[in-house]
Amino acid sequence: MRATQVTGPVTWHGEGPFWDWVGNRMLVVDMLAGAVVDLPAFDRPSRYDVGSPVAAMIRRRARGGFIVATEHGFTLFDEEFTVERRLPDVVSDPAIRLNEGGCDPQGRLYCGSMAYGETPGAASLYRLEPDGLASTVLKGVTISNGLQWSQDGSLAYYVDTPTRRIDVFDFDGSDGSFHERRPFARIEDRIEGAPDGMTIDADGGLWVALWGGGAVLRYDSSGRWTDMVEVPGVTRTSAAAFGGPERDTLYITTSRQGLAGGAEPQAGSVFAVQPGARGVPLHDFAG
Repeated sequence: MRATQVTGPVTWHGEGPFWDWVGNRMLVVDMLAGAVVDLPAFDRPSRYDVGSPVAAMIRRRARGGFIVATEHGFTLFDEEFTVERRLPDVVSDPAIRLNEGGCDPQGRLYCGSMAYGETPGAASLYRLEPDGLASTVLKGVTISNGLQWSQDGSLAYYVDTPTRRIDVFDFDGSDGSFHERRPFARIEDRIEGAPDGMTIDADGGLWVALWGGGAVLRYDSSGRWTDMVEVPGVTRTSAAAFGGPERDTLYITTSRQGLAGGAEPQAGSVFAVQPGARGVPLHDFAG
């Protein structure tokens, strides 16, 4: 399969694609620029400055609006991305920032981190409860990226990018704990790139963006590689998410980070493909 470019370069380092079911629109983050990019019409993007590098964005179930993972912590925003409240930071080291996250079926938010210098083992994965209490779930992480849950909530899939693996944990929804980590799928040596952000379809298949590979791979629920989506003209494919009224379009973010000069002029654009699969509704933050 081959994706089609649907926007111009709307980000420097695009990440966190999120289909907003309330506004029927795609939202993405321009991570290091500290902005949320609103794409109600792909040719007329709007930008909201959140005042900090931004790692992830999720809808809030209880009061509407959004929760945004910023450089070192979490901030609650209203529907227009005006700050309502900043929560205490979970990262105190200025050399480390939050990177990517998602919510479990119970409405807890998890977000990982990474060192700006990509120091091996320097990062962690954090859990934020709906009441605002934060704790550490995993330590010794290098670049925390994709995180998804199986539809029955019993499994959590996770990417630490330099491992070139997707791992799976048994997940205990009663307390949000992760157990029995093991490899789920490995990126084959012949394939360029390393796993980054990912999403899940209604059949339990994981769609994983390949940073440096210009593609998205699909693995079925047994960990078998079944499909590849080529993303033409770019190599920094960063994340993927299903969207559209029928959740049958796969949106893919890309990045200009690390590219020299005018290389890859399409980088930073959003791409899309209809892969013959449907996504599942992602979980909101319960706070």
